[in-house]
Amino acid sequence: MKQLKNSWKIIRGYAVSLVVFGAVIAVFLQGVLSMSDRMEKEGAETLRSAIARACVQCYAIEGRYPPSVAYLEENYGIRLDRERFDVFYEGFASNIMPNITVNSRNIEE
Repeated sequence: MKQLKNSWKIIRGYAVSLVVFGAVIAVFLQGVLSMSDRMEKEGAETLRSAIARACVQCYAIEGRYPPSVAYLEENYGIRLDRERFDVFYEGFASNIMPNITVNSRNIEE
């Protein structure tokens, strides 16, 4: 009888250890996923800021805002990762700062 009680204590100890280990792994994975999402959003904002700076630089040098993002890629060193981000560039006139929107694609594989 005493041996049976000790066996149950050991099994219960293993079960508690497995549950705690599983909880730690779940919290770790949640943190990694959260960090990944945050980095993706920061990457999109960094790209938007770089495009806006290149637009201002183009305006200062040429006296007009660029007609497209492709123009910035060709002449001002902007590099787009088209697999990760969608860039929307809306220019109204050459003397008005264009609207720049960068969205993360969040590709699921």
